[in-house]
Amino acid sequence: MSPVLSAFMRELPGWFLFSGVFLPVTLLLLLLIAYFRIKLMEVNEELSKTPDHQQYSKAGSSPYWRMKQM
Repeated sequence: MSPVLSAFMRELPGWFLFSGVFLPVTLLLLLLIAYFRIKLMEVNEELSKTPDHQQYSKAGSSPYWRMKQM
């Protein structure tokens, strides 16, 4: 480890590292996970209401099965 980095790590208080770096990053990641989960649930709900999706969900959703039915 370089002397500058070693000195920086010795002088940096642990509470600053926790509250200034790890906590905000963790909260941001949890917020992103919650946001995308809500959006995914909304999209799944909209897809289940469309009649086109219900037709293809019975026969399979891959393009191969759609082409085979035609």
